[in-house]
Amino acid sequence: MALSLAISPCPNDTFVFHALVHGLVPGAPPVEVTYADVDVTNTAAERGAFDLVKVSYAALPWLLDDYHLLPCGGALGRGCGPLVLTRGDRADLTDSTHHADSTHHADSGGSRADLSGATVAVPGDRTTAYLLFRLWAADRPPARIEVVPFHEIMPGVAAGRYDAGLVIHEARFTYPRHGLTALVDLGEWWEADTGLPIPLGAILARRGTVDPEAAAGWVRESVRRAWADPAASRDYVLAHAQEMELDVVDRHIGLYVNEFTADLGDAGFAAVEALLGRAAAAGLVPQTSSSRATAWTS
Repeated sequence: MALSLAISPCPNDTFVFHALVHGLVPGAPPVEVTYADVDVTNTAAERGAFDLVKVSYAALPWLLDDYHLLPCGGALGRGCGPLVLTRGDRADLTDSTHHADSTHHADSGGSRADLSGATVAVPGDRTTAYLLFRLWAADRPPARIEVVPFHEIMPGVAAGRYDAGLVIHEARFTYPRHGLTALVDLGEWWEADTGLPIPLGAILARRGTVDPEAAAGWVRESVRRAWADPAASRDYVLAHAQEMELDVVDRHIGLYVNEFTADLGDAGFAAVEALLGRAAAAGLVPQTSSSRATAWTS
């Protein structure tokens, strides 16, 4: 029987899962793959729609009763966090002493950003990006939030439909060409505040359907093969890369596929616990027991 897998079409996911999807992992079952943005897979996982699924770490409190968290295959790292962007001419969103421009690095603490009353486009209400934004904004005046498909956020901010936008992935490399400025780097804020890497996307295996130990083995072997022969997946990655330039694809993979993709390790699991623990304490997500979040074979 084929294994149903849902991942994003982003280069990091297609690079990591190329070998598994194409039957190149010894002992793994055949795979039927669905490509969807993470806000879609978060919702689908609540319905138990897939055997293996890429979701936001922020969605785990709603999913861990039905899924195991795998210790590999996801997106977690340093220097890869979400950005809050605005138009370069929107000096009203910064304080009077620190005006951002398109060449200025985002403020890791966000002290410049004044989003009170601003309309901020976000890519999903259970995305890790939005959860990090809510944690960062907890002691700041509220903004107006609109959930917008990810590919519409930067054009919408550039056109003035939204005052600011919360973006992820390749937008880190491409936002200046839209005439946008990075107000806040939420990853830098998270790392400075916690000393931990940034947990973005997780791979889950459905309980009672997939052996999590076997699934982790398949995913790790797929990662190993991706690193051993990067050229093997190139056509597949580019076919799903939504017209990204080759250098952006390579930078995307280089940033988001890292040592935590092969194994979360102690630092990775600590980051997951810190994110969900802080969010639960702030009343933003349901409480998740430590054993559910970290004991992936339980």
